[in-house]
Amino acid sequence: MKPVLLSIATALLLVAAGAQAQFSMVPSPVGEAAPAASEAESTQDYKKDFARHVYKSYPMRIYRGKLPPLLYGVMLTETQIDASGAVIDVTVRRPPAAKEIGPWVVQLIKRAGPFPAPARMGLSTISEIWLVDKSGNFQLDTLTEGQR
Repeated sequence: MKPVLLSIATALLLVAAGAQAQFSMVPSPVGEAAPAASEAESTQDYKKDFARHVYKSYPMRIYRGKLPPLLYGVMLTETQIDASGAVIDVTVRRPPAAKEIGPWVVQLIKRAGPFPAPARMGLSTISEIWLVDKSGNFQLDTLTEGQR
């Protein structure tokens, strides 16, 4: 009985270690250096521009289709963007259970800057829910395709 439990425990540790490895390196963003200014007049509209910019910056990390029933991590971030689109600050408002995801997502956001300048709004604070799969791919709640 004990060898079976040991085998199961070892397998679980290997799966967890494999999932954690996905978050050890933050990918470099792709795309334009200075995106066009946003025409959004409200935080809710600018949130869509923010999410689209993240998707354009990391197309290789976007989870395509409906997310699986059990996600590796769910977290809420709050990002302050100045009038020029620069990231001022990123705060984790709801940390994920998988601790390695928090710093990874914060760095994704910071590296994706500058964001579209919120020209009509000035300083903006965007709250976003990150839905992260164990593969290291993600969706943002604003643009999610849902969950199976």
